[in-house]
Amino acid sequence: MPSSSSHRHVAVPRRSRGWRVLLLLLPALFVPGAAWSQDTETALAIEFNFSNPGARSMGLGGAFAAIADDATAAFANPAGLVQLIEPEVSAEFRSWRYSTPFVESGRVFGEPTGIGLDTVSGLRVARSTEEVAGLSFLSFVYPKDRWALAFYRHQMANFEFASETQGIFRGVPEGGPQARERYAELRSVTNLEIVSHGVSAGLRLGERFSIGLGIARFEVELSAPSESYRPPNQIDPNPFLPEALQVVNVLTIDSGDWGINAGFLWQLADRWQLGGFYRQGAEKGEITIESRTGPGNPPADTLRFAIASPSAMPDVYGLGLAWCSPGGALTVGFEWDRVEYSTIVDSIDGTVFTLLPLIDDGDEIHLGAEVALLRSKPLVALRAGVWLDPDHRLRARDDADPFIRAVRQPGEDELHFAAGVGIVFQTMQVDLAVDLSDLRDTGSLSAIYRF
Repeated sequence: MPSSSSHRHVAVPRRSRGWRVLLLLLPALFVPGAAWSQDTETALAIEFNFSNPGARSMGLGGAFAAIADDATAAFANPAGLVQLIEPEVSAEFRSWRYSTPFVESGRVFGEPTGIGLDTVSGLRVARSTEEVAGLSFLSFVYPKDRWALAFYRHQMANFEFASETQGIFRGVPEGGPQARERYAELRSVTNLEIVSHGVSAGLRLGERFSIGLGIARFEVELSAPSESYRPPNQIDPNPFLPEALQVVNVLTIDSGDWGINAGFLWQLADRWQLGGFYRQGAEKGEITIESRTGPGNPPADTLRFAIASPSAMPDVYGLGLAWCSPGGALTVGFEWDRVEYSTIVDSIDGTVFTLLPLIDDGDEIHLGAEVALLRSKPLVALRAGVWLDPDHRLRARDDADPFIRAVRQPGEDELHFAAGVGIVFQTMQVDLAVDLSDLRDTGSLSAIYRF
């Protein structure tokens, strides 16, 4: 169950709403029937990562679809595998630092009374800070004349989140200026992991054109338990005593499905290259929620409800353009990606999960450059990039409860800045990169061995 020691958070101003994570506080979304009550809250935050693997791609701001000239092309654009001339083994280690906002306290509507915890006008936002790390990519590529074959493992998401609310109020107009209602306090955690295992192949159809095709098995595992506690009174902080625990809701997503990955690479001219890809998301998932009573809502550990629905992950497709200077010292890449986030909501059965929120598809824009110091031994490459992550925060419908509309609002686009360096030896290449933004910092160390 969630624990108050499982996260660190600091308050931030309410106006800071650049929330490109899928951040939810869902009192009614996962409840059968249309009515919301204080003991049916479920808090959840999700961070999806659709970026390409590899420190080189990260250093280029993700603008890699039209370059795709190393082992990570197995995922980024399998058509690029034909550019390899020797077998390669690639591995990447990544670390993530998430700073995820959530509504911690404040007023849904009405003015604070100034008594006890009811001192905040509007909603007070805090951030949950979590750090995770692990092996994020592993691949083997075997090229042969006009074709190449690759096997890979890719960790598409590795995300953790924890939150704790403490004093969220609303006014009660008919009760006079001092009347108020305090919502139940929530303790929630989220753990998400998406891993794919795949095989990809590239085929050269001519001197300037190649295609690629792959198939991957996606494993999506999400666990998000939330505990709802009865406040001790209208004034004091909640000590989260066991006897005040009213409801335990556990939301899970479990998916094991196959998806295809296709791409093309076209050398338009001596120094220009066009690339594109399509990646299919997992379609045969299941989202469930089980709700049980706690010690403060006897009889304890009684099943209140258990519901389930199909779920699916977004498809992603993109187009990129790359230019290389004479001699190869400078490479510039551009990429546009389309992420069909609406699939997440559209795939859920609205007759089972009521009051589904809204979410828009997103357009990512990536731009990066690499400068190779060709006279250095070993060869050194310096990289820099920037990319735009569009707002894809779940938002409330206009007819939702005022509480839901208050805590689930549209976010803002977020800008990422990336930098990296690569060192190329005779049979080995080592790359380092960082990707920095307001809500997520990512570091990458990858190595490629050719033989």
